[in-house]
Amino acid sequence: MISQGFKAVYGSFMIRLRQIALVAHSLDQAITDISAALDVDVIYRDPGVGFFGLHNALFCIGDQFLEVVSPIQEGTTAGRLLEKLGGDGGYMALYEVDDLDARIDNVKSLGIRTVWEGTGDAIRGRHLHPRDTGGTLVSLDQPDIAGEWAWGGPEWKSHRPSSVVSGIDSFTVSVPDPESSRAHWTTLGINEAVRFTACGNQPEGLTEVTMKCVDRSRDGETLNVCGVTITLRA
Repeated sequence: MISQGFKAVYGSFMIRLRQIALVAHSLDQAITDISAALDVDVIYRDPGVGFFGLHNALFCIGDQFLEVVSPIQEGTTAGRLLEKLGGDGGYMALYEVDDLDARIDNVKSLGIRTVWEGTGDAIRGRHLHPRDTGGTLVSLDQPDIAGEWAWGGPEWKSHRPSSVVSGIDSFTVSVPDPESSRAHWTTLGINEAVRFTACGNQPEGLTEVTMKCVDRSRDGETLNVCGVTITLRA
């Protein structure tokens, strides 16, 4: 869903949830836990995240991605989030779009700051300031060729399929006021494949990921992975 004003100005558009990132104190432990729970292999370790003081691992789920990042130096945004959460948890949602420049012009006109603007190999990305969006860090990314995803590395299309999950359906963000956040994300044109729930006395953030299960008998099963609840849906 996208704001009516945005649609009126920019016409047709595409936005799709393409990647979820988690944050962990120990990358090795997170890899072990994710691999065991979801039957997935590490398909890429992106040296580019060293710019943010991190190291990472990516897993391919269908043509979408689950990433886990972990700090390798002091003073990182990810490290501060770990302190805020009091443990591992959700970090960022990345959307593939086909109209990045128009979208960024739109969100900036609404007072949304970007905390990073970068160009990778055949892809461009913009991270929206989490204090302006509310709830979690959001990235808007446009590959040179629709459907490609350079952040996933050069070999992602040849990954071994998981026996547990086949895709990422949606994610949940815990916030103080779910209705207000839903309206805000809709105005920004990023209310896609996301749910909002009240955080109560807990820190706000990305708290749940819903994934499509391979075995339909596991519909509704929940897994706790890297501080986030993964719910399986047929």
